[in-house]
Amino acid sequence: MAQNSARIPGRHALHIPGPSPLPDRILRAMDTPIIDHRGPEFAKLARKCLDGIKTIFKTTNPVIIYTATGTGAWEASLVNTLSPGDKVLMVETGQFATQWKNMAIKLGLSPEFIKTDWRIGADPAVLEARLKEDKKHEIKAVCVLHNETATGCLSPIAEIRKAIDRAGHPALFMVDTISSLASADYRHDEWGVDVTVGGSQKGLMLPPGMSFNAVSDKALAASKTSKMTKSFWAWDEMITMNKQGFFPYTPATQMLHGMSVAIDMLHEEGLDNVFARHNRLAEGTRRAIKAWGLDIICRDPKYHSPTITAVIMPDGHDGDAFRALALENFNIAYGSSFGPFAGKMFRIGHLGDINETAMIGGLGATEMALAMARVPHKKGGVQAAMDYFVSTRSSSAQVAAE
Repeated sequence: MAQNSARIPGRHALHIPGPSPLPDRILRAMDTPIIDHRGPEFAKLARKCLDGIKTIFKTTNPVIIYTATGTGAWEASLVNTLSPGDKVLMVETGQFATQWKNMAIKLGLSPEFIKTDWRIGADPAVLEARLKEDKKHEIKAVCVLHNETATGCLSPIAEIRKAIDRAGHPALFMVDTISSLASADYRHDEWGVDVTVGGSQKGLMLPPGMSFNAVSDKALAASKTSKMTKSFWAWDEMITMNKQGFFPYTPATQMLHGMSVAIDMLHEEGLDNVFARHNRLAEGTRRAIKAWGLDIICRDPKYHSPTITAVIMPDGHDGDAFRALALENFNIAYGSSFGPFAGKMFRIGHLGDINETAMIGGLGATEMALAMARVPHKKGGVQAAMDYFVSTRSSSAQVAAE
């Protein structure tokens, strides 16, 4: 008789940059009977979610909720505001910025792609210079990823807004926050963003399958003259039905149950505390990598991501082979590699519902896997992270005592 594969004990160490681990509390919230999505109980739930998600984007304007992955919200941002042939300025921060650009081409837009080496975020000065050159204001939108998931580079959105303003350019400002929302500080209204794209499966601690467009008054005005074909993605129908607590199509009811609890959990911890926690985990991870003698993709500290760190493999060592070895031996999953760094890196996710204890477990598995794979490195990466985490706790305890 054929035997089944041996059971793997313990929890799977999920250190990809999303989907992130699901808290039990959210899983339990989703484990409920289906309710009528046209009934009063659902309307109450929907209104709580529609109002609550505004507090995460930090906006008082509508946030449209789609039953779709972030890719759908990308498309919604473009088709609701632009017209065929419109020029769009984008920045090649990595794989996902490239995919957004490719989508724009398929939709009949004309993206202009500012090239980078994938090792920095979007540079406000470069964007400002290009916008100043556009005397006829042919560029209709500037699209930037807040956090490039493929590389671990965070772009300075507030500074980019200032750069657009200094250029005196009327282009719409669109930002992808799929791997930064609810993990890194983000302020849709204050930073003057016109469309913010978000997703459920990372900082919001939910499964994949739900995404968002936070929209400004300027974006809503643009949607009135947009000539792109749209139906499912249309903002106007969504906003009209949302005012009553309903959706024009069948929504992901169980996801909304989970989302309601996720928003509660984020505010119970406090958004500023959530952001500080992610910054601590990211810094501890980077200190471990530095202690190992390895390098990271993001070469300028001012662009360091709080949610994902991409590690460069030494010459002669394949990042995907390393990931496979680590998964088989230590039940840990890392993010894969892309583009010019395919096979040359692996990505450590440190976002969502995790703490120092979980992070040390992940870094410990990584150090063991480096040894098993015979990747040249120094010992002591985990110790460096532990020392940093202890120092941050000691500082907090001292302040509290004083």
